[in-house]
Amino acid sequence: MPFEKAAQFLFEMLGVFVSPATASRCTEAAGAAYVQLQTEEADRIERTAPPAPKGADKIVMSADGAMVPLRQGEWGEVRTLAVGEVVQTKTDREKWHTKNITYFSRLVDSKRFEHLSLVEIQRRGLEHSPQVAAVMDGAEWLQSFTDYHCTKAIRILDFPHAAQRITQIGQALFGEGTPQSSQWIGDRLHQLKHQGPFELLNELRQLQTQHPELILLNENLAYLEKRARQMNYPYFQQQGWPIGSGMVESGNKLVVEVRLKGAGMHWQRTNVNPMLALRNIVCSDRWSTEWPLIAQQLRQEAQKRRRCLREKHRLAKSSPPLPVPAVALQSVTVVSTVEPNQQLPKPKIQGGPRKPSDDHPWRHAPIGRARFAQTKPAKN
Repeated sequence: MPFEKAAQFLFEMLGVFVSPATASRCTEAAGAAYVQLQTEEADRIERTAPPAPKGADKIVMSADGAMVPLRQGEWGEVRTLAVGEVVQTKTDREKWHTKNITYFSRLVDSKRFEHLSLVEIQRRGLEHSPQVAAVMDGAEWLQSFTDYHCTKAIRILDFPHAAQRITQIGQALFGEGTPQSSQWIGDRLHQLKHQGPFELLNELRQLQTQHPELILLNENLAYLEKRARQMNYPYFQQQGWPIGSGMVESGNKLVVEVRLKGAGMHWQRTNVNPMLALRNIVCSDRWSTEWPLIAQQLRQEAQKRRRCLREKHRLAKSSPPLPVPAVALQSVTVVSTVEPNQQLPKPKIQGGPRKPSDDHPWRHAPIGRARFAQTKPAKN
């Protein structure tokens, strides 16, 4: 929630008054401490390669990006990783659903995101999970992300992205919004979902030879052919895997957009990752386990600041005073016109000694009255 609302909520529930500025400062400090902890952990994992814990029997991961507004009219892409456990439903053993979804988000480039997300990949134990699937769209950085973290993962192209490519082909062939294009698109999507991509790709190749002038047909066909193995949707559904990246799409809204894309919000770039770090543990239901680590990190940082301040004061007291720079004095020759043994005239005081006026307040003070009172002649 916004800082103003959080401060009001804290006052109404606990009777503790905290200004919105203090709430903002403390929240950002806690988030920055957790970012530091996770960054150090990612560096340690990459350096030492410790064994991962045992993961769930069936894990699915998905990553995507979302834009957030920054200061001075800029926008930044926040990348989010969602990891979930795929299990069978209790009522129908043939149906599967995803639970225990956790998130990791950062405002960084794709290579840096690969490295930092090691903490979540390691924590969920993908290394020792028997079955792992990566449901992604066709972006190149997502393929590199999957290669970096789990080469054994089954790669599934997000079905809505494949449907978008087929829709563009149908509109290029039969016109946008026409009944013929709608019928053609619907039939081909049903075919792709229940029969797989191979017959559809053969049909698209034949259409390419008939309509070589259609640029959208050529581009989208090349895109789909490159990812043909990732579109075997009948097999994926049979194995219980999701064929859409709705898990991370919902994560973008829940983790990122709900908090960082409110009306009139524009964020300082340095404050985005601290907020994302706290949103991750809140939306992943890990606050009770992660907050003690954040509190300990904040205490250590406070102790470090106090030690640095004491050391600074100690050095200031023990160091000698700074030397005063010597000023070069110019020699001045003084020519005296006074003869030896000649006495100089005494300066005259203009007006003689001055006395306060008759109405001066000092005359009415006890000391003033005693000093300036008229002296009476002594008695014989």
